[in-house]
Amino acid sequence: MDWINSTLSRWLYALPFGVFGILHLLNANMMAGYVPGYIPGGVFWVYLTGLGFLLACISILIEKETRLACNLLALMLLIFALTIHLPSALEGDMTPFLKDTALAGAALFIAGQQHGGGGAATGTE
Repeated sequence: MDWINSTLSRWLYALPFGVFGILHLLNANMMAGYVPGYIPGGVFWVYLTGLGFLLACISILIEKETRLACNLLALMLLIFALTIHLPSALEGDMTPFLKDTALAGAALFIAGQQHGGGGAATGTE
């Protein structure tokens, strides 16, 4: 049962990031408007974000370098929460801010469950 829970939770967490990554790559010009104006190179950051989401997804699914991937994913999500979503949260729309902080917390939790370089923490290593 632990294997089913572990595998299912890994897939349920990782796959949406794969979808987010693909959507960022396919809709980069439209999403560039979300990059704060004080940060140059809007569309570049959308592509980089999409790539980061895809790589995190793949890493979590194949259980390679998962600790690093989840730590970097958490950092990226916290940066989004603070730079993109905090201003709207201060105006009353808390949902995107809370979503990204919760996802970052889950990524940090997953990273903390990993042993050393990256595979799943099964307790048999």
